Amino acid sequence: MATKFQYRKITGVFRAMDVDGDGYLTESDFEALAGRWAALQGQPKGRIHSIMMGWWATLLTADRDDDGRVTLEDVMVIVDRLDQMSHAMATTALSMFDAVDVNGDGLISAREYNQLVVGWTGVPTDTDDVFDEIDGDGDGYLSRTEFGELWAEFWTGDDARAVGSLVFGRLDVIAR
Repeated sequence: MATKFQYRKITGVFRAMDVDGDGYLTESDFEALAGRWAALQGQPKGRIHSIMMGWWATLLTADRDDDGRVTLEDVMVIVDRLDQMSHAMATTALSMFDAVDVNGDGLISAREYNQLVVGWTGVPTDTDDVFDEIDGDGDGYLSRTEFGELWAEFWTGDDARAVGSLVFGRLDVIAR
């Protein structure tokens, strides 16, 4: 079962993914999120669309009332299962890395990281200080390995001080 901290940080991501702000995740939210990403990157929906729609299908498995709308509580059911979905999580992290690595150099720069955060939240955000924190080796980039570790820490970790908790930037993690 998710801890209070996990619940609060997932709430921040949920709010960002709930593009229309109705308190539910729907297929149209995922389509809009994929579109937001594509627009930021000046690319067709392609890869990011596939990732988003794959996770949408996974989230639908937790839709307890089968109405095509996923609540935060439904999402938490999936979060509680993530330790049994390590391959899917790792694959998603690498796919997200590739989508964020717009120039294809095998590294995520501070600018590309900013696009990740803006892509998720839909809000222009200064992420320079966060990037400095999550760039563990201080080389100015995130490698595939670094990003994968940060991704896993965000979704499964329970340490508020862990830098992986910042993978989506400084989310408003105060539950409403």
